Amino acid sequence: MKYFYQKDSEEILSELETSNSGLSENEAKSRLEKNGLNKLPEAPRPSAFQIFLNQFKDLIVLILIVAAVISGFTGDHESSIVIIIVLIINAILGTTQTLNAQRSVDSLKQLSVPKVKVIRNGVKQEINSEQLTVGDIIEFEAGDMIVADARIIEASSLQVQESALTGESHAVDKTIETIEDEVVVGDQTNMVFTGSQVTYGKGRAVVTSIGVATEIGKISELLNKATTSKSPLQKSIDEFSKNLSIGIIALCIVVFGLTYISSKDFGGAAMFAIALAVAAVPEALASIITIVESLGSQTLAKENAIMKDINAVETLGSVSIIASDKTGTLTQNKMTVEDVYVNGKLLKPDELSLEDKASKMLMDTMVLTNDSFINGDQKVGDPTELALVELGRKYNIIEQDYRENYPRISELPFDSVRKFMSTLQIVNNEKVMLTKGATDELLKKCSHILLDGEVRDITKEDIDQILVQNYNFAEEGLRVLGYAFKVTDKEQLTFDDENNLTFVGLTSMIDPPRVESKDAVEKAIKAGIKPIMITGDHAITARSIARKIGIFQEGDMVIDGITLENMTDEELARDLEKISVYARVAPEHKIRIVNAWQAKGKIVGMSGDGVNDAPALKQADIGIAMGITGSEVSKDAADMILIDDNFATIVKAVTVGRNIFTNIKNAIKYLLTGNTGAIFVVIATTLLAFFDTKYVVPFAAIQLLFINLVTDSLPAIAIGTEPGTDEVLKQAPRNPKEPILTRSTFTAILIEAGLIAIAVFIGYYIGINTGEGYATTFAFLVLCLARLFNGFSCRSDLPLTKIGLFTNKNTIIAFLIGITLVSIIIFIPAISSIFKVMSLNGIQILTIVGLALAPTIVVQVIKIMKNR
Repeated sequence: MKYFYQKDSEEILSELETSNSGLSENEAKSRLEKNGLNKLPEAPRPSAFQIFLNQFKDLIVLILIVAAVISGFTGDHESSIVIIIVLIINAILGTTQTLNAQRSVDSLKQLSVPKVKVIRNGVKQEINSEQLTVGDIIEFEAGDMIVADARIIEASSLQVQESALTGESHAVDKTIETIEDEVVVGDQTNMVFTGSQVTYGKGRAVVTSIGVATEIGKISELLNKATTSKSPLQKSIDEFSKNLSIGIIALCIVVFGLTYISSKDFGGAAMFAIALAVAAVPEALASIITIVESLGSQTLAKENAIMKDINAVETLGSVSIIASDKTGTLTQNKMTVEDVYVNGKLLKPDELSLEDKASKMLMDTMVLTNDSFINGDQKVGDPTELALVELGRKYNIIEQDYRENYPRISELPFDSVRKFMSTLQIVNNEKVMLTKGATDELLKKCSHILLDGEVRDITKEDIDQILVQNYNFAEEGLRVLGYAFKVTDKEQLTFDDENNLTFVGLTSMIDPPRVESKDAVEKAIKAGIKPIMITGDHAITARSIARKIGIFQEGDMVIDGITLENMTDEELARDLEKISVYARVAPEHKIRIVNAWQAKGKIVGMSGDGVNDAPALKQADIGIAMGITGSEVSKDAADMILIDDNFATIVKAVTVGRNIFTNIKNAIKYLLTGNTGAIFVVIATTLLAFFDTKYVVPFAAIQLLFINLVTDSLPAIAIGTEPGTDEVLKQAPRNPKEPILTRSTFTAILIEAGLIAIAVFIGYYIGINTGEGYATTFAFLVLCLARLFNGFSCRSDLPLTKIGLFTNKNTIIAFLIGITLVSIIIFIPAISSIFKVMSLNGIQILTIVGLALAPTIVVQVIKIMKNR
């Protein structure tokens, strides 16, 4: 079987039943109906209803649903209704945030389908790319996107940028020549592929594949095989919810049994067990995590990062490996002249003088042997040639005007055999042949050298010196071009004219690192994150950039795709932590690298922009796509999209992610402290009821729901908005296997819960001795206010004297709202009766406030002493 690139154009036209005049409209319509539209199938998304139902897939939520059902059957309809309302509100919140994230991603997509120039009925016309079909004849030129796989049948100095598919940053020279051997995509020089861009020249091709049948379509199969995983926080919360639920169920069964034994009242015992379940379950937990992550997503959006999945926000804080693409993410995604070698000297681009003959000739050759141009914000042409044009602009040389003043009358295009190109220009009434290309090949054609304004014979010493400089440039990963000229009387150039040239100089070019990349890499390393570079570019270039920005350090390794292919999994695991740069890699290699790090228990963030990056983006714990240069396939596969395509934004996002986890942990600590305090009181009164029947149920279910949903939720959300700090980057990444409640956090919860329980029980005891109904009133109000005060303590492990009482205004607002709602319950009789609260005098209210404030004062004193 022969592939399209192994067949000549006539054979392909015959096979596809088309011609140079293109398809007829009727034939194109028929083929569209048969082959379908020229687009990739989009991954199916869950409907809004499915997203809504997914919000209920949580063991704690299921316990609350059971509690609501039992409450309904036992006559406590208020509790039942409140629980159901809360669960529905939480589900709506989660659904809304997920849909908002999806809409943010959709807004990044192009507003219109790309256009393509096609020949139909022998006439050139422009159509939507989706309407393209197999057998169509397409035309393209510099600046055009390729929107289907096609076999080239005409080419004029054609160069195509295929980095989105191959990862190779340099443009590829394209020809019409048939290739006999079987070769990989990157070496199919007579084919063009979907997602690539024409950077130079023009061409015509016959479409061979569309949609899913293209090379991009084949990569999408790898994408489907890649798996997605839960975020570290989701795993921690799942484990936490499971353990909490098991504990609650066991505790409720024990309390129900003890209560029934002592009272012989099945309904009363059931209601007591439900009250305990309501007290123990942090009903607002799911909502708070959703809200905090949503707020984090909004913060990230301001930092130029859009989160597709809000659950991935916190994953950023656990990332220990960031595998980054080079081009555009760590670099500026544009070639820039780095150095100029002229008159035997190495100069910076801004050190040239057009008064110098060699410098002037170098500039003439750079701009005139060049078809790239700048028109306002539009830059058209090969990145390398655009770099030369931009250097000319620094010396007020406007390329279009310059080319009109010194017109081109003949041209010998670049080819991969000669490795240079020549043009014949009229310069100051003289015919001058200007040549640029690979230094070593160009020198073979040079007999003279322009040095310090004089032309003389070139010597072996001159050549050796030039080659040494060329080698030094190459060792630094720079792209080098040599320049030469000769005056001639020819009207048309032939290849025989490319001899007896006068050497002028060299330019070295590079896609330079972003200014902020080095600082961002340094911050990542200090934060315990290992940045690695994975690129389709050459190893020398990749290592040079990696060394400049700090990714490649002494003792590190650089390996290419072939070396990686030949390594066993054991060898890769052995060297993994030493390898900081992977060059010339294929899509499957990227997945293997991600898997290798994940096998070591690391949380991996992977960035990329090309179609070839998409499978690895999906496989990574957090996939990061580029918003500007990123393909739609990579954006669909990613969890996060960088609006500015900047590595530094990833590090900012890590900072936000770590702060979000800290805030969520503190919010959970706040919720559990209050709930645990309530449980302690319930257990204590249950045990005391065996000895004295005056010890009644300390809380009504409606009271506990009010505490958990109102006085809990608002302070917890406020804690979730605690201002972030770069101090989190001084910590190591969180171990994903570490539970969300560490031993120190769990100890702090028990201590603070114990203090709250003592205060509540004292209030309860005072209430018992005051009169019927006062025990639950005192217990409820002390617990309410104690939790509101405790909200300030749970903001940080540091005391309020360090972090400041007013640095998070949301906690003040939440506290004031809570106090207002409690006051309404106390002072409005109709509301008091619903919540089973007795009327109180001033002394009783002051007693309740004093008891509620005491635990927070004790906790702050302990924190101050520890901090000292």
